[in-house]
Amino acid sequence: MRRVLVRFSAIDMTEGKPWKKLLLFAIPLLIGNVFQQLYSTVDAIFLGRFVGDNALAAIGSTIPMFFLILMLCMGVAMGAGVMASQYFGAKSREDLSYTVGTAITLTAVVSLIITIAGPFATRPLLIILKTPPEIIDDGVLYMNILLWGIIGVAYFNMLSGILRGIGEAIAPLFYLVFACLLNIALNFLFIVVLKMGVFGAAIGTVIAQALTSILCLRKLMQMRDVFDMGWKYLMPKKKYINQVLKLGIPTGASQAIFAIAMMITQPLVNNFGAMFVAVNVIVMRIDGFIMMPIFSFGNAITVFTGQNVGAGKMDRVEKGRKQCLLIALGTSIVTIAAVLVFGRYIAGMFTQTIEVVDLTMRMLWILVFGYLTFTVANVLWGVIRGAGDAISPLWVAAINSVFIRLPSAYLFVHFLGRPEALMLSLLTTWTCNMLFAVVVYKRGKWRTKGLVKKY
Repeated sequence: MRRVLVRFSAIDMTEGKPWKKLLLFAIPLLIGNVFQQLYSTVDAIFLGRFVGDNALAAIGSTIPMFFLILMLCMGVAMGAGVMASQYFGAKSREDLSYTVGTAITLTAVVSLIITIAGPFATRPLLIILKTPPEIIDDGVLYMNILLWGIIGVAYFNMLSGILRGIGEAIAPLFYLVFACLLNIALNFLFIVVLKMGVFGAAIGTVIAQALTSILCLRKLMQMRDVFDMGWKYLMPKKKYINQVLKLGIPTGASQAIFAIAMMITQPLVNNFGAMFVAVNVIVMRIDGFIMMPIFSFGNAITVFTGQNVGAGKMDRVEKGRKQCLLIALGTSIVTIAAVLVFGRYIAGMFTQTIEVVDLTMRMLWILVFGYLTFTVANVLWGVIRGAGDAISPLWVAAINSVFIRLPSAYLFVHFLGRPEALMLSLLTTWTCNMLFAVVVYKRGKWRTKGLVKKY
């Protein structure tokens, strides 16, 4: 066991064969993402099977809102993760120490603001999004409990992002497994045994995330051989605040734009009725499993790029990009095939309603090609972000959402009048995102964005 931990922990990606280092880092990350997706899927399965389709639809109605809040928290996490990978690659201990301290402090501030202000906006936003009346009360309850416990979610994402940035992939994996198993046990207790419904699902999520974030903090405090922890680093300097915000705000904002686009298109989902809201939840949960290898290799190439940019090895970045893209595409094809073959059985885990299962499968077949374009885009954006360019993804996200996602969604629904139109809109958006990523990557301005200048 010790040999396995040594092999996977604190990976230095500036030496050795790129594909081997990427796999060593991506495999535990992928396993972790499986449990991360199971984590969010368990709530839906327990509610759909033991409470009903309306409870499933209720948590589905909150997904765009919570995704937006999560992306605001992730801004700090993403910025800190890129900084950590570059300073780790450059072997700059003091810079890395201040990066960790700054991220911890900023996450506390952001979490406090969201916890206080967020619940006041929940019901008005759900009303604006035309949430069906029969599910709105449960939606408000579920969302508010998540907001009151947002500090656990925020710290887990930030701390695990830093751990991965310095090449530590195995600890976040163990913590995700722990959180997933705990969440399953709590869901069984609160939903099946105590009959607490949506309230129980939310409470279980908050407890599991809080405990996992504590484990991540404990792990970081043990890594004194890599950086220092102390009160002076928690009082961040202007330099590091600016760097975190410079990298984090655009990255978080680009994801928040997608979340806002989801919120604006949510009324289209809601207008098709509570049954389709439930279908949309199932599609998104299955979609999450297809996306796991895509995001895993995207995160791996981000860390790989960050460390090698910090070390001044730009030729190695290009070699890693090519190898990562081939591996990611191959893995995505296998995952997509498996989901299409077993999709009906997976959808049946959420509901006993045949119409819901049938419509779910129609949605997934429309998205098949889009997953391949999303894979290409995610690897390229991973390289660009890892190099320190957070502005280009922001502009592309804005253009893609405002001029492609939203118009295509409303136009397709208007002319087709069927829920499949929303999936066609998503397919169009992913394809355009890939084209934008190729253009930005080929232009090459991202090569000049590193925090550490060694070339």
